[in-house]
Amino acid sequence: MSGNLLPGALIGGRYKIINYLGEGGMQYVYVARDNLTERNVALKTPKNKSATKRFRRSAIVAAKVNHPNVAKTLDYIREDESRYLIEELIVGSDMKAALLDKAEYLDPYLVAKILHHLAKGVAAAHHAGVVHRDLKPTNIMICGQYSLTELKVTDFGIAKMASEELVQAVEGGEESLTTSQTAVGALPYMAPEAIETPRDVTEAADIWSIGAMTYHLLCGKYPYGQGLRAVPKIVEAAEPEIPQFVMRNPQFAPLATEIIEIMLSCLRKNPNDRPTADDLVQKCSQLCYSVSDRTIGVVNNFMYSAYGFITTEQGSVFYHKNSVYGDLPKIGDEVVLASYDGGYAPRALPVLKLAKN
Repeated sequence: MSGNLLPGALIGGRYKIINYLGEGGMQYVYVARDNLTERNVALKTPKNKSATKRFRRSAIVAAKVNHPNVAKTLDYIREDESRYLIEELIVGSDMKAALLDKAEYLDPYLVAKILHHLAKGVAAAHHAGVVHRDLKPTNIMICGQYSLTELKVTDFGIAKMASEELVQAVEGGEESLTTSQTAVGALPYMAPEAIETPRDVTEAADIWSIGAMTYHLLCGKYPYGQGLRAVPKIVEAAEPEIPQFVMRNPQFAPLATEIIEIMLSCLRKNPNDRPTADDLVQKCSQLCYSVSDRTIGVVNNFMYSAYGFITTEQGSVFYHKNSVYGDLPKIGDEVVLASYDGGYAPRALPVLKLAKN
């Protein structure tokens, strides 16, 4: 058990702690039972006095945003010197844990789906006058894993506090950048102006972060690296190199090309040259991508260097190498795939090798 709340503790005469869930740079997170509505919720409490002072303001900021792609803020509790933020409980994992811990990159179909939902959530926030400032995979919650049944942006309020820590880290110099947990996680997705003029960040910084995450998902690496070596590259904001495998397969090249065009527009150095979140939503609505459920399987054979079969819980699925995004899997490799009726046997499209254990 981490944090300072034990199972059974009652907060605000209403929220009963069930268990500890995890922690971020600024807060501990618990699963609690709302005894009034009889549903489970996420209960967050600040980790230190500095965060405590800003928790109410952060709750107010977060409550302004209401959209299916944003985690809902439900309540705010103050008891003596303690503060508690009550949010919608999302039964899933953050994007890093759900998607990137087992796959180095994702296929364009899935990237387009993520980008579309992410843009809609951020657009809703911007309409409410709220800038996140700390968008990164650990602040994006995913339900359904690779089937992506839901995507929700979280911690709009907490990110307001995190942004102040980011400002202090940037202004404190190299030592602060490398010792701040918040800064280390955010740096690969930080816009140039968040480093050069951190107190003057606008909605355009969120757009940059969306572009950086999109690059990471599609290409399997950070656009400008991570750590202090990334800082001058981010500030320069030259177009990042696109790995050859992204465009290698004609099956995926057209959609990948469209995604890259959108992504590069988000990574323009001048904030005024980037699209708005509304622009992104409109562009993503024109992308043609599959929304089929995904399943996990294991390659059981590969014949004539062209095709084979994948064993899944639902049965055997045929696949061709042209349906694979990225590295071709070998016999025994685990893959994630969508399938459709192929007549003799279900056919897989797309197929993505899960390279990480």
